[in-house]
Order: sequence, then structure tokens, then C-alpha cells
Amino acid sequence: MDADAIAGDLTTVLYTPDQIRERVGELARDIDRDYADKDVLLVGVLNGAVMVMADLCRAMQSHCEMDWMAVSSYGSGTKSSGVVRFLKDLSADIHDRHVLVVEDIIDTGLTLNWLLSNLTSRGPASLEVAAMFRKPDAMQTDIDCKYVGFDIPGEFVVGYGLDFDGKYRNYDGLAILDPRVYN
Repeated sequence: MDADAIAGDLTTVLYTPDQIRERVGELARDIDRDYADKDVLLVGVLNGAVMVMADLCRAMQSHCEMDWMAVSSYGSGTKSSGVVRFLKDLSADIHDRHVLVVEDIIDTGLTLNWLLSNLTSRGPASLEVAAMFRKPDAMQTDIDCKYVGFDIPGEFVVGYGLDFDGKYRNYDGLAILDPRVYN
């Protein structure tokens, strides 16, 4: 889906598909370099990370494995509920593995903080985070994110895996959603 199809629902396009593609390639090169002598397990956080996970692993030149988790603290609104729900666990054992959690966005950081605590308890050899988007002004907890695609404003955004009530996830850029859509 391109911006023209939903232009009336967006206020500002923050990043175009080309800008996102270029940044994903840069992140992939950094990850390839940092994990050159290690087997890395990419752990995508469903559903939002599907786009970045697919593009990131295709841009990487090194071998990687993938697994998926699903946790949620969003309901149908635009704010985190603060309550984490565990929806799907990993298939792989991560004990003594090099794990890179791949996120679409870090907003408050509360859900990711819970997830990292859970994964740390499983004894990985290393545990790092890659997030395509991060809202520094919305952070409520410190998250050590080794790889960040873009820092973005604290407004409600959609596209590149990010949705509102299941819509806009397949928009291939990133844009601010017009508040009239969700108010």
C-alpha cells in the first residue's frame, strides 16, 4: 500500500519506503559485522515486526535463524494498557544462544522491558535489541537498544508493520495518523 491510497488518513509522512529500505540495509551491515563469528537467532515480536524482520534478514549477508514471540500491551486504542499479555512463546531454546530481539517500535519500553527480563531468565549467551523505530520522548523505562532505525516523535504512527486496529500495517512508509481517524 502506498501513501496515495490512504493520504486522507495521514498528516505527515515521516519516512518513505526508500528511506526505510536504505536504513534497513545499514542495520543489516552493522548486525553482520557484530555477529560475524556468531550464530545469531533473530526473535521477531509479532505482529508489528513482520515487515522489518523479513526485510532485515533478507538484507543480511550472514546466516541467521528466526523465531517469533507475541506479546501485547495494546488494546484497540492508541496508548499502552500497561498490562502485558503473553500470546506466543518461542519455539527454540535460547540457552547459550546469541539472541537479537527485532522490534517494530519502542514506545514506552514497558512491554519490551518485560520481554527482555523474560528472555534473560532463559540464559542466552547474549541478548540485544534492534528496533526500526523508537520514540525517545515516550520512554518510561531504560531500554538498551543496540540497533535503532529511526528516532521518531511521540505521535501515533502507522505503516511498515505498525497498525491502528489492524489497518495501515501494509503501508510501506511511516506516517503520523490523523487523530480524527482514532478519536
